[in-house]
Amino acid sequence: MTTLKILTIAAGAAFLSSGNISDTRCSNSNRSDRETQVQNASVTPTVTVGKDNKIQVALLLDTSNSMDGLIDQAKSRLWSIVNTLTTLKYNGQAPQVEIALYEYGNEGIRDENYIRQVTPLTQDLDLVSEKLFALRTNGGNEYCGAVIRDASMNLNWDGNEKSMKLIYIAGNESFDQGKVDYKEVISKAKNKNIYTNTIFCGSREEGTQTFWQNGATVGGGKYFNIDSDRKVIYIKTPYDIRISECNARLNDTYIYYGSHGSEYKLKQVAQDKNAEVQSVSNYVERTVAKSRKNAYQNDHWDLVDKAEKDAGFIATVKDDALPAELKGKSTEEIKKAVAAKSAERGKIQKEIEELSKKRQEYIDAEMKKRGGADSDDLGKAIQRSVIDQAARNGYTSK
Repeated sequence: MTTLKILTIAAGAAFLSSGNISDTRCSNSNRSDRETQVQNASVTPTVTVGKDNKIQVALLLDTSNSMDGLIDQAKSRLWSIVNTLTTLKYNGQAPQVEIALYEYGNEGIRDENYIRQVTPLTQDLDLVSEKLFALRTNGGNEYCGAVIRDASMNLNWDGNEKSMKLIYIAGNESFDQGKVDYKEVISKAKNKNIYTNTIFCGSREEGTQTFWQNGATVGGGKYFNIDSDRKVIYIKTPYDIRISECNARLNDTYIYYGSHGSEYKLKQVAQDKNAEVQSVSNYVERTVAKSRKNAYQNDHWDLVDKAEKDAGFIATVKDDALPAELKGKSTEEIKKAVAAKSAERGKIQKEIEELSKKRQEYIDAEMKKRGGADSDDLGKAIQRSVIDQAARNGYTSK
């Protein structure tokens, strides 16, 4: 059984625009679990036709032995990837961002191709984070063609031709392993405007020889090579603490509802902690991502997001679905409480946006001083790929 270092990660990283140091400050203050079932590749694919564009990214992560370093990079770059996607616009509009997560190559997975859909395409980014941090490596067989087939067929890809649909797969062994012909499945995906990008963990020449470059060529995507064991390098900025302080206030604007609402609220905090364990910078990136309405949506448990999506919901919500502070309140009282939290959230989101612009200007200046020395990691590879794909599909970045 080969020991493979394959990671399939999606999406990209283009950062925010510039500005000068601001005095803007945030003060300190203080799901039924939708476990996704493994889908069989023979299932008829689901396609949603939407009038509005989406940016959909499938992250296919190899969890065989030797993948720990690359998975750690994925944990460290998840939120910067999300933030890159949220900077993209089409005709001046910010599309809805959805991310899916797969694992494969793990002999603990009960599937003949060692494939498991961990999350569907979703805006529930706390779920994506939770499942990503729960992944564990184990020896197995890694079949790139099979996992790409499963993701391209079974995820709920949008039917809008202008939606940007991306698959990212990375690894360090031959791309053509297994019974599924990678050329055939990648070509079929491309026919549905789903583009496959490959990231080889090793030398560029070896990746070319083992068909990783060819996979990207067939899929209309980009091919990169990286050092998968490289530790992610963070640049500290004068804005990190201030943005981090905004997070507690932002969390306080969420009003849970439903039988499992309180559990989702706790998961939100748990994923804050997971990000913080990786680094202060990662925690900051998560806070910025949480301020982006086109990516971080929680209408399945938060009354503020739900009321914005469905204005009539508050009039129908049952008393036993509400948190203690709203039980027994009239519809008008609940609406007033939700409106107050919504206004406060908007204010905090604006503060985070202003601070994050200054932060990115600082990072860009520091990177320029270093001469691009930090370019060889997963996040930077995805950044270059996403920006290129976006331009080719008529998208722009802020």
